[in-house]
Amino acid sequence: MKLVRNLLFLSALAAPVPALADSVLVFAAASLRDALTEIAGDYEAEAGHEVVISFAGSSALARQIQNGAPADLFLSANLAWMDALEDEGLIDAGSRRDLLGNSLVLIASGAGAAPIELSPDTDLPALLDGGRLAMALVEAVPAGIYGKAALTSLGLWDSVADSVVQTDNVRAALALVALGEAPLGVVYATDAAAEPNVSAVATFPPDSHPAIVYPAGAVADSDNPLNGPFLDYLASPPAAEVFARMGFEVLE
Repeated sequence: MKLVRNLLFLSALAAPVPALADSVLVFAAASLRDALTEIAGDYEAEAGHEVVISFAGSSALARQIQNGAPADLFLSANLAWMDALEDEGLIDAGSRRDLLGNSLVLIASGAGAAPIELSPDTDLPALLDGGRLAMALVEAVPAGIYGKAALTSLGLWDSVADSVVQTDNVRAALALVALGEAPLGVVYATDAAAEPNVSAVATFPPDSHPAIVYPAGAVADSDNPLNGPFLDYLASPPAAEVFARMGFEVLE
């Protein structure tokens, strides 16, 4: 009997043990900061697991994943960076989903700034009056890419290109306008809504730039068992309520 008990004990030690995780590491676009922080807190309270989030420009986060950063999930502010990672085998294609949409706005310093009508005839240099137009990196960060595309579509880019001050992410561009260091900026509508010291003075026509879509997916090398549950939670009604309240378009 003792021999049998010992064999059972040794068999139990040799049996595979399901992977356990207490936390999930999420790389997320800076424009998701307020909404995702609230949603992560709700998830932690409900599920009892920690959500650790690194916010930055989508381009910077994608490059970190390319360089082997141990992220579990990636939430990008455009499809291009997610596509690039998936093409390199760095994103689990089966986990991908398009979560959110957004719109692009021109902001001005201070609350209650007068609206501006955006058209090919808009004299943006005059409105800047020698100041700077704050934008995220126009060749790398999604908000900057969308912004340059919109200004180009309206025929306004060439007139303001030399006045643009570029930042590492959209929240940094928002901060420059909020602090009065730049009179105007181009950010997402959700960013403008989150900052009381700026006014959204114009919305860029949706057809002036590529559709703003936020995809989410699991990093291919991550075997964190919380990946699926947290991705599911991001698409749940409680998360959708937070996203919608903060101005995002929740995609089906």
